[in-house]
Amino acid sequence: MRKVHVNLGKNSYDIIVENEILAKAGEHIHCAGGKIFVVSDTNVAPLYANTLIDSLNKAGYECELYLIKAGELSKNIQSICPMYEAMLSFGLTRKDLVIALGGGVVGDLTGFVASTYLRGVDFVQIPTSLLAQVDSSVGGKVAVDLAQGKNLVGSFFQPKAVLIDTAVLATLPDSFYIDGMAEVIKYGCILDKDLFEKLDSIKDRASFMEQAEAIIANCCQLKANIVERDELDKGDRMLLNFGHTYGHAVEKYFNFERVSHGVAVGIGMSVVTHLSEKAGLTAIGSAARLDKILTQYGLDTHIEADQDEIIANMANDKKNLGKELVIVLISEIGKSFLYPTTSEFFRECK
Repeated sequence: MRKVHVNLGKNSYDIIVENEILAKAGEHIHCAGGKIFVVSDTNVAPLYANTLIDSLNKAGYECELYLIKAGELSKNIQSICPMYEAMLSFGLTRKDLVIALGGGVVGDLTGFVASTYLRGVDFVQIPTSLLAQVDSSVGGKVAVDLAQGKNLVGSFFQPKAVLIDTAVLATLPDSFYIDGMAEVIKYGCILDKDLFEKLDSIKDRASFMEQAEAIIANCCQLKANIVERDELDKGDRMLLNFGHTYGHAVEKYFNFERVSHGVAVGIGMSVVTHLSEKAGLTAIGSAARLDKILTQYGLDTHIEADQDEIIANMANDKKNLGKELVIVLISEIGKSFLYPTTSEFFRECK
């Protein structure tokens, strides 16, 4: 077991990373009211909901399972009201608890609903995808999408705990494993050269799984360090968006269906690093090293698309500050910085 503490004063919590922690989740959860509303999706629930609920029942909690359809298209405003109504029907109060059991979509949507139901009810993240385990479950960013872009309606609402079971990764399809590796690689690029080089030395998924607990805890610690300095995403926390400006625009271009988040972020990291290297802002050779490791983990480095439309999609990016678009660049592998520019920076990738 590995534990990462996120020190945010009254909003502090622990991230516990342990193989097969799901079966004993009830030992790590406190709910004064006794009722727990578990949200999962149609892919994850058949695999893990019974294990979680059995553990919670043994701990004396009454549970209700609520399912959403798997996929990014469920993370929208229309999904919210039915969840509120189900919570009310269950009799959920502010002394009770909400649990997100699933990937990033489940975590983001559930966290946003928990942050607004009765003006806020406690929630716990139990992420089941690699991407959610190393990134979206940590830090309290909760949101839903609009037609104009990703995560445009949301809030900052920290979980009471994050329980990460590395055993669930064994059932991930390869596409989801590859998707999550984009975020793992991101941490190496922006904050930790040693992590980047460790990832470079891993040659297959089985070898990664042997080190999964340590690597995931490392990523969570890196994110916790950033969140503790900048909980509300006004400065350093924006570094975590490396590759995301272009990546989110790619996701929107394909209507959040054809290209997954991790694949889009991988493409975004490659595109922006080639451009920044060309502009003399990044050490020569960094883009080639990044492309090599992305390819090694099955991620794309470019995509055929209308660049004018992708650039237009950046107009609604959350990192727009007035007329400036703040993007994340790396000066070299393991070191990153914020760079104020505009979407025109990306014209050169045409």
